[in-house]
Amino acid sequence: MDKTLNADPAELAKFSELAHRWWDTESEFRPLHQINPLRLDWIDRQTPLAGQQVLDVGCGGGILADAMARKGARVLGIDLASKALKVAQLHALEAETPNVSYREISAEHLAVECPGRFDVVTCMEMLEHVPDPASVVQACATLVKPGGWVFFSTLNRNPKAFLFAILGAEYLLQLLPKGTHEYAKFIKPSELAAHCRSAGLDLQATRGMEYNPLTRRYWLSADSSVNYMFSTRKAAA
Repeated sequence: MDKTLNADPAELAKFSELAHRWWDTESEFRPLHQINPLRLDWIDRQTPLAGQQVLDVGCGGGILADAMARKGARVLGIDLASKALKVAQLHALEAETPNVSYREISAEHLAVECPGRFDVVTCMEMLEHVPDPASVVQACATLVKPGGWVFFSTLNRNPKAFLFAILGAEYLLQLLPKGTHEYAKFIKPSELAAHCRSAGLDLQATRGMEYNPLTRRYWLSADSSVNYMFSTRKAAA
């Protein structure tokens, strides 16, 4: 693998191994399918997706990318897990999803190739899986047009997040495969905010995501202590 690539080979292998299960809504990816409508609606309410040029960084099997395309956006999904990308491409063919395509390329390399091309950039559940999250944030900022939107979601780093996201989700409730997350890679909102400021992105809104294991229901709230999302904007030219 290219030594300059901001990726962890073990992380890529982990998601490639599960690739064939991405679109099984009862599989390990069930939580992603359940939270997808919430995230999609939150993004679409801030910047309506119809007609927009959208990039989904770390798209995996294409769950969000596919949904954004169905909202009327022209979507490019990128990832470095080639098996997951093949699953995304196959799903788009089978579901006849319009205006969605996929490429195996890093955000940093795409930023060199086509800076300022996209109206909206999304980067969901990806920053906590790379060695250098600040580099990805900078690449996203480079890829978006002046005045465009960049959305991030990740996991807070604190005892509650360890309890809920690792012990709870992976071991007790088995919502996710064991080893999905590494606590040391979780990112505090203050840290992500600093990365965004350094990249020239202005924070617009923050939302947390909560889960009730009894009702198996997710919802958005003001509580960013475990899962949280940022919406940011690049200054207009």
